[in-house]
Amino acid sequence: MLKKALWGFAAVTALGLVSFGRDFFSYVTVAGSEARQALRSNVPVEFEIRRARDLVENLGPEIRKCLEVIAEEEVALEQLNLEIAGCEAGLGQQKQEILLLRGQIEQNQPVYRFAGRTYTTADLKSDLSQRFARFKTAESTLASRQAVRNQREQALVAVRQKLDSMLNDRRTLEVEIEHLESRHRQIQTASSTSRVQLDDSQLSRARTLVANLNRQLDVQSRLLDSEGKFTGLIPVSSPTAVPEDLAQQIDAYFEKPAATVASDEVLAERESR
Repeated sequence: MLKKALWGFAAVTALGLVSFGRDFFSYVTVAGSEARQALRSNVPVEFEIRRARDLVENLGPEIRKCLEVIAEEEVALEQLNLEIAGCEAGLGQQKQEILLLRGQIEQNQPVYRFAGRTYTTADLKSDLSQRFARFKTAESTLASRQAVRNQREQALVAVRQKLDSMLNDRRTLEVEIEHLESRHRQIQTASSTSRVQLDDSQLSRARTLVANLNRQLDVQSRLLDSEGKFTGLIPVSSPTAVPEDLAQQIDAYFEKPAATVASDEVLAERESR
């Protein structure tokens, strides 16, 4: 199976080189880049947000590792400080003894007694030389341990700063991811709202029907008002005053004599009978 795959790859490569020449690999690189870009563009935003949250949560082991390093360095520094304190106390004692022997030698006595034993000046000088050599070695060892302590303290400070930076970055990333989720929800809500197509045709028909009904009721009301005005009823609300000299006004207007008017009235009365 592997041989077939290798032969197929070799055949494709050879065909590409024949078709495109040296530009074949450039085409392959561009095609691969476009394929990766297309794949990334098709990844849902929800998936990318979850991936970002997983990456932030995966910082937990790194943070725990920093905490372990800090704990180890703190314990090592405590032990080193105890050793340095012991060395400093030992050097102080050695210095006192060296100065004491040196003072004794300056007295230039034939013999010297220490702890019930007798020593010559040569013995004191030999012992003093050995003590002084051991003192310088111990002093060098103390300086080396102090340098190591300084380095460990600097390393501890660096690890603590790294831990603080990681914690701050994680909190910042968590807030940013929450902001991204909120923005994504808002965009989804707006997108779903814009996709909803409301059918307002029925609402428009209802509005038209209500308007028509109002118009019909207005017409009927107006018609009733008009019919009430022409029913011959006495308009009690607004009576019209009839002038007493109405007949004289009519005669004057038409310029008819009184006799003619009287005969006309009699004729009209007969016709009405």
